[in-house]
Amino acid sequence: MNNKLAQAQTQTAAVIDELLADGSNPDALYLIEHHISSSSFDILEKVAIDAFKLGYEATDPEEFLDQDDQTIYCFDIVSEIPLNAEVINAQIAQLIALTEQYQVNYDGWGTYFEGDEEEYDEEEQYTNNTIH
Repeated sequence: MNNKLAQAQTQTAAVIDELLADGSNPDALYLIEHHISSSSFDILEKVAIDAFKLGYEATDPEEFLDQDDQTIYCFDIVSEIPLNAEVINAQIAQLIALTEQYQVNYDGWGTYFEGDEEEYDEEEQYTNNTIH
C-alpha cells in the first residue's frame, strides 16, 4: 500500500469518529466529496469522465491561484453512501489509482454533519463546512 493511500485511509477512521462523537447520525447517507486538483484543466476533465464511468458524480470545476500565482483547477468526485470506513477506504483506493493514472492530485475527502434537520435553521445549514 502506498504512503498516500495509507495516510488517507488512516484519516477515514478519525473523521468518522469525530462525526459520530459530535452527534452525527450513524444511519444517514453521507455526501462524500473526494477532492481532486491539477494544473491542467484538460486532464482534470478526463479524470471526471472516468470517475463518472465508475459510478461517481463530479462537481463543476473551480479555478484558483496557488501561492506562486499558478492556476490550479479542482473539483470533487462525489457519492452518497453510508458512513462506513470500508466503503470509503475502497473509494479512496479506487480514486487514488485513478489520480495516479492521470498524474493529478488526490487532496483527501470530506463530508458534512448529518443530524436532525429540525435542530438547524436554513441559514446554518449553508454555513456548515466539510470535515476533513
